[in-house]
Amino acid sequence: MHVEKLTCALGAEISGIKLAEVGRNDDLAGEVNELLIKHKVLFFREQEISDAEHAAFARRFGELEDHPLASSADSEPGIIHIWKSPESPPERYENSWHTDAAWRERPPMGAVLRCVECPPVGGDTMWANMELAYEQLPDHIKEDIADLRARHSMEATFMAAKPADERLAMKERFPDPEHPVVRTHPVTGRKCLYTGGFITHFTNYHTAKRVRVGQDWHPGAANLLQYLISQSAIPEYQIRWRWTPGSVAVWDNRCTQHYAVMDYPPCIRRMNRATIIGDRPY
Repeated sequence: MHVEKLTCALGAEISGIKLAEVGRNDDLAGEVNELLIKHKVLFFREQEISDAEHAAFARRFGELEDHPLASSADSEPGIIHIWKSPESPPERYENSWHTDAAWRERPPMGAVLRCVECPPVGGDTMWANMELAYEQLPDHIKEDIADLRARHSMEATFMAAKPADERLAMKERFPDPEHPVVRTHPVTGRKCLYTGGFITHFTNYHTAKRVRVGQDWHPGAANLLQYLISQSAIPEYQIRWRWTPGSVAVWDNRCTQHYAVMDYPPCIRRMNRATIIGDRPY
C-alpha cells in the first residue's frame, strides 16, 4: 500500500490495494481506518467493485443508513444513487459547502462515494478541513462560540421547493436538530467548526453577554454565522478531487465539509454512495 499526501490541509491518495479486499480483510480495514482519521479524506483510483463490495467496504466503518429523498440500488439498499443528467430536476443542492445530513440528530460518521460515470471535464468534488478552520479562528471568536449551539434544517434546504404538505410531513419525520457550533471529534478529541449549508440560526445567542438592547441580537448573530460559514471557502483548508470512473473517496463527515462542483450540465454524472451511521455531536 502506498500513501501520497495531496495537500497540506487534508487528503491522501492510496494505491496498491483493492477495496473489495479491504472489505474482507480485518488488518487492511484497520489500516485504512487509521489513515482516514489522519488524513480525513482518502482517494482510490481504478476500483472495479460491485455495489455489494462497495457496501461491504463501507460497513468496515459502521452500519449504513439510507436517504429519504435518494433512490437506492436495487441490489444493495445500503447504496444510494446520486445521478444527474439533462433530465434531472433543476434544483441544485450539491453546490454548497455542507456536512452530510447535519439535519439528523445523529449525522453520518462518514461516506464512501464511487464514480460510476462522469463528464470528461468538470463535476469535481472539494473538501475542507474544519478542524484547521477552527484552529485558525481568532481567539476572541473561539471564546464567543465555545458554548453556542445552532439549528440545522432539512425543511429549509432539500424540502424548500416541495408542496407544503410534503415539506411539513418530512419535518415531522426529521425535526430540525440542535448541534454545537464547535464539535469534538469522538476519536481524536480535536475540535472543529461544525457549520455548513444546513444551518439556519443560533439557538442560544440572545443572552445578556451578547445583547445590549432589544433586538440587537439579530445583526450580531447573522454576521457571526455568515463569517463562520465562510471559513470553508478558504483555499488553504481545501482539496479538490477530479473524478474518473472507478475512483472512490472516503471522508470523515465529523470534521470536514464538502462541495460538489455543479459545472458540468448537460453532461451525465452518476455517483453511488454508502453513508455510515454516526453519533450525536457534542
